[in-house]
Amino acid sequence: MSAEIICVGTELLLGNILNSNSQYLAIELAKLGIPHYYQTVVGDNPERLKHVIEIASQRAEILIFTGGLGPTPDDLTCETIADFFSVPLVECSEIIEDIARKFQERNRQMTPSNRKQALIPQGAKILPNPTGTAPGIIWQPHSKLTIFTFPGVPSEMQRMWEETAVPYLKSQGWGKEIIYSRMLKFWGIGESALAEKVSAYLKLPNPTVAPYASKGEVKLRVSAKAASETEAQALIAPVEKQLIQIAGLNYYGADNDTLASVVGQSLRKAGETLSVAESCTGGGLGQMLTETSGSSDYFWGGIISYDNSVKERLLGVNPEDLVKFGAVSATVAEQMALGVRSHLGTSWGLSITGIAGPTGGTETKPVGLVYIGLAGPNSVESIEYRFGTGRSRSFVRYLSACTALDLLRRKLLTR
Repeated sequence: MSAEIICVGTELLLGNILNSNSQYLAIELAKLGIPHYYQTVVGDNPERLKHVIEIASQRAEILIFTGGLGPTPDDLTCETIADFFSVPLVECSEIIEDIARKFQERNRQMTPSNRKQALIPQGAKILPNPTGTAPGIIWQPHSKLTIFTFPGVPSEMQRMWEETAVPYLKSQGWGKEIIYSRMLKFWGIGESALAEKVSAYLKLPNPTVAPYASKGEVKLRVSAKAASETEAQALIAPVEKQLIQIAGLNYYGADNDTLASVVGQSLRKAGETLSVAESCTGGGLGQMLTETSGSSDYFWGGIISYDNSVKERLLGVNPEDLVKFGAVSATVAEQMALGVRSHLGTSWGLSITGIAGPTGGTETKPVGLVYIGLAGPNSVESIEYRFGTGRSRSFVRYLSACTALDLLRRKLLTR
């Protein structure tokens, strides 16, 4: 048995509203051990919605609809579902009383159009909406198909799911198994290269391993199906350990870990501190570091040195080197790192200078050229990176900041 999520609303197709409902429901279905293989988004059109129902009802036993339960003419979910299964709509007095009460509590006048929300397929059960005026339904048009409908408002849908849908599904025997996942994260290796290294693990039945590319990094999702989270974790643990060993230093963390939070953990453990000097990233590196709660324990501050005069006055960069090598150079990156470390009195100084684009590149120094400098207690170094000319300015800045953090992470692990 599997479930299918069907999100109804032309506004979703136009991109006016972010479809967070499908993500929430996917996570919740996994908690109940209910597999789902398809998600569909369809506009407010009865014929297209019927086509979706026809396909979905042939490949899933649980259909979960969100959206299209309001009082306006384009809210057609319930009546379209009823029409597809050739079942009449009936007006439910219990729903009308609930809507009227809510309008009275809010000192508002109930309109005739709201009576439309009380029409449900004959034989369907009410799925109560404690906060909004649009109730849902739980309905079995035949023995091998269960339909749930929810309003599109995420807060209403989530409460209805938790308070009514989950207990109902558990009463039907679901929830005896769960699907639990760990997301392993890697930096400095491509998706195809990592997939080749761990290819034998991509064929496992339980737990399963699947690779994903995500904004400069690669992820491996390790998922297990078991009777409890503890049992699932026990299945995942040995596979996770082996994957981490294979990846080596390219592995940096899991689940909610970020490069910044992992670097922070290492600095805190060592009792060391960090300062940063940024040029092309314009404070992005400092922002990443300060997004972690408690980062003031190890991150002391930074200097955004866009203009060369700031590099000279605050960071101590040699003006002759700026003329000879340019601001985007290994020499200047090293001096920036040394300067901020000295000026702020930290254990480590991390610097970034580069050409984020879209202008400013030359034949010898193209857009995407970045130098990262790292000054520590005993040494200073710089590394050149070329992130390519076809990437956006914001992405080059993001890659630069993440790569700087990864450079420090590896240094802290291998010194």
